[in-house]
Amino acid sequence: MASSTNNHFTSVLLSFLFILKKLSSLGNHSSIDGILLFSPKHVVIYNTLTSRATLVVHCVNKEKDLGIQKLPIGASFDFRFRVNLRKTTTYNCTFEWPGSKEKFDIFRADRDDNETSPIGICRECIWYIYEPAPCREKRDGGHSICFTWDR
Repeated sequence: MASSTNNHFTSVLLSFLFILKKLSSLGNHSSIDGILLFSPKHVVIYNTLTSRATLVVHCVNKEKDLGIQKLPIGASFDFRFRVNLRKTTTYNCTFEWPGSKEKFDIFRADRDDNETSPIGICRECIWYIYEPAPCREKRDGGHSICFTWDR
């Protein structure tokens, strides 16, 4: 009896994994990413300051400090991670350039990995940093979405 139960469990597990593999190969990842546990994410931050100043970026979450990055104009910094089981993953960043220091949550699971979010799910979260606001690219070809700095 135990062997039959194990075979059934193995069959169900393999079917589930097959379906997940098929879904993840469909190209439009945003349609499934908010549903999957531990969704893989790739955040890319570009220095697009109109003043052409060097952008100093420092991102952290509860477990990781990604270090200080100095980005000349047009340069980027990126990192990869997976959303945690409780979907509370957040990366907070400070952005500095001459005369300014701003803060912003560059990734928040409730905003960036939530199918009910008005701005949509991002698997590859591309950010352009301007003096007035950080802007996230819309991967579907729409206009970037700009946010206010955190206070």
